Amino acid sequence: MTAKPPAPVTLTGTRVRLEPFGPAHLADLFEATGRDEEVWRWIPVPVPQTEQQLADRIGTWARSGFLPFAVVARETGRTVGLTCYLDISADDERLEIGGTFYARSVWRTAVNTESKLLLLTHAFEELGMGRVCWKTDSLNERSQNAVRRLGASYEGTFRRSRQRADGSWRDTVYFSMLRDEWPAAKARLTERLAAG
Repeated sequence: MTAKPPAPVTLTGTRVRLEPFGPAHLADLFEATGRDEEVWRWIPVPVPQTEQQLADRIGTWARSGFLPFAVVARETGRTVGLTCYLDISADDERLEIGGTFYARSVWRTAVNTESKLLLLTHAFEELGMGRVCWKTDSLNERSQNAVRRLGASYEGTFRRSRQRADGSWRDTVYFSMLRDEWPAAKARLTERLAAG
């Protein structure tokens, strides 16, 4: 199968709906995540203090090739986070999932698991990708554990790879999942979501 680049699309699960990010999502997203130092701790940009700063940040990402999705809780209809496809190459059948952050109220819930299940299903089964990867700060153990629970494999650590918002240098941890690993990972994730 030849991979195709992702386009804005809505992906619907049981608990969340991923929608192409737009102005209608901004107020909820800022209310849920803006000014929260802990939410933004590992994202290498300054913490947004206004809705406009958050809109500018997401706009910058979108102009640099990110495809942002608003994470909408189906029960409330409120935007509780953002997640993106980025570093996309259909020719090389690969993309990255990143630019992800959620309201603290949904940490340690099924929101991240279902969001990633939707993104991975779309990437492997509909877009024909052969590789999906994640990158995270080496100090961000919560994110690394979440990626491991998805079934991704640790690939290595790039030392002093980028500067954090506070000016210090981060090492970046790389993970990936390949197309032939996806069926087993999908079964585990689906089972985990069904178990609650």
